[in-house]
Order: sequence, then C-alpha cells, then structure tokens
Amino acid sequence: MKLVTYAVAAVLAVIFVVRGIILPIAHRVGGGNGGETQEVQAEPVAADPNAAVRQPLKGQGDVAKVSSLTPGWHEDENGRWYQNADGTYYAGGFQEIEGVEYSFDENGYMQTGWVSKGVEDYYFNEDGSYNAEKKRPMLAITLDDGPGQYTDTLLDCLEEYGAHATFFMLGQNVESYPDTVKRMVELGCEIGNHSWDHENMYNLSLDGVAQEFSQTDNALIEACGQAATVARAPYGNWSQDIIDTVGKPFFMWSLDSRDWDYKDVDKDYNEVMNGDLTDGTIILMHDIHEPSVQALLRIIPELIEKGYKLVTVSELAEAKGVTLQNASYSDFWQSSLDNGLVAGYNGGGNSSSAENTDGDSDGFEGSSDGDAGEFSSDGGDGSEDDFEDGSGE
Repeated sequence: MKLVTYAVAAVLAVIFVVRGIILPIAHRVGGGNGGETQEVQAEPVAADPNAAVRQPLKGQGDVAKVSSLTPGWHEDENGRWYQNADGTYYAGGFQEIEGVEYSFDENGYMQTGWVSKGVEDYYFNEDGSYNAEKKRPMLAITLDDGPGQYTDTLLDCLEEYGAHATFFMLGQNVESYPDTVKRMVELGCEIGNHSWDHENMYNLSLDGVAQEFSQTDNALIEACGQAATVARAPYGNWSQDIIDTVGKPFFMWSLDSRDWDYKDVDKDYNEVMNGDLTDGTIILMHDIHEPSVQALLRIIPELIEKGYKLVTVSELAEAKGVTLQNASYSDFWQSSLDNGLVAGYNGGGNSSSAENTDGDSDGFEGSSDGDAGEFSSDGGDGSEDDFEDGSGE
C-alpha cells in the first residue's frame, strides 16, 4: 500500500511539474497564450524582510499540496495554504491576497493570533486577516546590582516564558557569576553596566567614572565575550558629562518597584502589578534580593497572560522607532515620543540630556495615562545604608 501511495504521489508530482512549471515556461518562451487566461498574483516586495516568498514544492513532504493543482486557497490536516498559478505557495512571511494581508509560516500554512517578526508583533484574526488595530503593549523589566545567587532562578522563568530582561550588573559581582552572565546572553537578555562597585558618580572625577564602567566592561567581556550595550548610574545620579564619558545610552526607569526597600514578595508584586504599566514602561527591580525574584516568578507569567510582551530596553527602543544615543532614557511612552522627550525618535528633541546636577532623576513614576509624575531619587536604586560591598543587602 505504501508503494502504491508513493507511486501515485510521484505521478502527481510529475504531472504538477509539467503543468505548473515546464508548460508555463515553454509557453512564455514561445510567446503565445494558447487562448487561455492565466491568473496573476502580485509578487511580494523583495525589500520587505517580512514579505512571504514563493516556495516551490519540495517533494514527499508536500504530498498534500502536490495533489492540489488549482490556484487559490486549499486546506489539509495541517491548516490552510495558498497556491499560486505557477504552482508555488507562499511561505515564511506576510502576503496580501485579494486586498487582505495574511501571514504564512515557514511551511506555507496560514497563521492566526500573534505573529512576531523581529521585535514587532502582529495580530491575525481567526480568518487569517491582519488586524492593524490590535497592538501588543511592551514592557522592559530591568534588574540592578547583580548577578547574584538568585539570578539563575529568574533566568529559568524568563526562559520558560520566552521573555527578555535587561541586567544592569556590577563588575565585582560579574567576576563571581560568569556562567550566569553567559546564560543571560544565550537567552536573549541584554547586558547592562551598573559600574564596578556602586559608587556615587557625583563623588568621582570623570576619570574615576570611566574606570568604574570600563573595568566592569572588561569583566563582562571576560565572562560572556561582550561589553555592555547600555548603562545605568548607581542611585540614578547622572549628568551629560558622565554619559559622554561612559559612551553608552543611560537608562532610568518609569516604575520603581521599591523592592530594594520592601524586600517583601507581596509588596513587590503589588507595586508592579498595580503600578503604571503603560506601553513603553521601564520597570526597576533587583535580582540580588530573593523576595524580588520570587515576586517576578509571579509577575512575569501574569504580565504575559495579560497580553504584554517583555523585552530588553534596546528591543523596546527599536520597536518604538528610537535610535539610541548617548542620552538618558526613562520610558518609551507614546506621550513622551509625541512630545519630543525621547532622544533619537524621529528627530525629536532630547529633553533628557540636560545635566542632572541636583540629584533628581530623569525617571518618572507616571500616572495611568502615561503623563510624567513625581519622582524621588532618594533610594530608587538602593540607599547607601542598604548597600554594602555591592550586595545590596
């Protein structure tokens, strides 16, 4: 019976090749149309990385498709797919068909629900049509002062749920957990520099600032093969001179969990889940505290269940159309983008590059509508009394 099935499939494949490929080519070479009208589909734009490609039938794995020799939609046990007049089918991207945008997986089957392309997410209805009105909100969870003994537990959770985070690490701790740092990179998380030993940058010369961050970058290179892509100043104390000296984008935050103060799982959880989770929010937590990590084990799956996508700060910037510069960033809210408050967004102004000489930060604890509110820098990154020898405890 198997031999008969394979023989039938082989015969159908030969017929398909003759009808779908050889005859059309011979026909075009001959310059005639034989009196037949042939359906024509628009080719996808080659420059679009999200565009589907015309995939030729590949053999036995396409037996179901071989048996369908007519252009148009077809369906088998694996789902719906679309065959072109030349015998190919769309695969691996987006394609407009009869005025409707569809998404096809690498095997050529129509996709529904959320489809990710790079850092962007697109939603396709049950009938396969693209829903431009449905947007997936994005958040960036950032962790300071690690790595530590609880960081791998957090990485387990991130890996399980396909989430990313940004780790702003202390160089002196990196040396103790090189394998943990390497794992962060392998999971798609972002490597951030938080200085060597959490010194107040305002108390250092610019040469001292440079040494704090360069020494940490060297430790990161030793641990995982790469330097930090972004930075965060201890206590949120930055100035444009400090940023220029370090030569990286600096990140503040727009939701401070105050986990460094509470050290209580329920309080940490409530501070985040009841906080301002506007699309584009940057959340501050610390992976050196066990209650913080335990709270995140609840927070991460619940945020994803609510429809949020958890990304790194650089992924968030890219998704929002921001080219990161040597400036300070605290959020990527649409209101901030529209008001020119985010450096590198469509040529908008950089209000965050003003020198922060009085110790107040550029991070805001915003209201629910995304407008900036009050922020206090008196411990948002861990108070002096709370922090000893980089432990944060």
